Amino acid sequence: MGARITSPTGAESARILGVGAYRPQRVVTNEEASRHIDSSDEWIRSRTGIVTRHWAAPDESLADMAQAAAGKALATAGLAPETVDCVILATFTHLRQTPAAATEIAYRIGAVNAAAFDISAGCAGFVHAVALAADAIRSRGGYVVVVGAERMTDLLDLEDRSTAFIFGDGAGAVVLGPSTEPGVGPVVWGADGSESEAIAQTVSWNALRDRPGMKWPALRQEGQKVFRWAVYEMAKVGRRALDAAGVRAGDLDAFIPHQANARIIDALARSLDLPDHVVVAKDVVTTGNTSGASVPLAMDALMSTGAVRSGGLALLLGYGAGLSYASTVVTLP
Repeated sequence: MGARITSPTGAESARILGVGAYRPQRVVTNEEASRHIDSSDEWIRSRTGIVTRHWAAPDESLADMAQAAAGKALATAGLAPETVDCVILATFTHLRQTPAAATEIAYRIGAVNAAAFDISAGCAGFVHAVALAADAIRSRGGYVVVVGAERMTDLLDLEDRSTAFIFGDGAGAVVLGPSTEPGVGPVVWGADGSESEAIAQTVSWNALRDRPGMKWPALRQEGQKVFRWAVYEMAKVGRRALDAAGVRAGDLDAFIPHQANARIIDALARSLDLPDHVVVAKDVVTTGNTSGASVPLAMDALMSTGAVRSGGLALLLGYGAGLSYASTVVTLP
């Protein structure tokens, strides 16, 4: 009989050990964000709940923001960078197809021997990455840094009334490590490719090759279609994630969904029948929609203000372009 591949041995389970965030210093009001479109502060607040958002400075790169968030997450976890086995970056606004931005981030934070790669699943990317990290730890052990970072202003058309006022820049990160108790529940994920054009880049990079003077590709979305899909479909995904983890809505300390829109967040919370004691993250009000960075940024906001306790359970729910989604229950660091 021929040789057999050795089966990897890892940790019994995985959990989040630390969280960190970075928000650019520039705060942009609704008045400024709507300067080039027919809108107003009152209209934006009533439709989205957004009051302000952060936009990166011209010299503030995606890697700069990601490095800052990852460094803070390592510090709160009390881990040295050289112990990191893997760095996963969830982003779709890294403008270079290759190399992966995660490799630069790993080097910058001192995780010089770590595996490093990017994943692109839009606003659902961070939750996908957490699931991958937990599986990696259960398979081989070690510590994994997961970063959600977006420089949305690189893909914004400031004259597009459907997107100009929604998005912000920023980065959030967590560190996951081995645990004897389950700290990351089974992931419920998927995608509905039949609606892949509901949120998309206006033209492909390839379109620029032969069309000199073409307008820079920007993000566009069909807002009402996305709103309806999120409200009606994502509550089902959240309930499936609760069932998969073997917990009830009343067992949760927090609900941390993608920060797309305050009205969507409120509708999801109602559909999930969340009790009053469950804290619902609404970082969108002051940070805007930061796509793949929104869930870790919202988690950091809850933890840093003491709104939720360490060791409590949180339902994470990411959804966005694709239309892709991912949800899991985690133990908070």
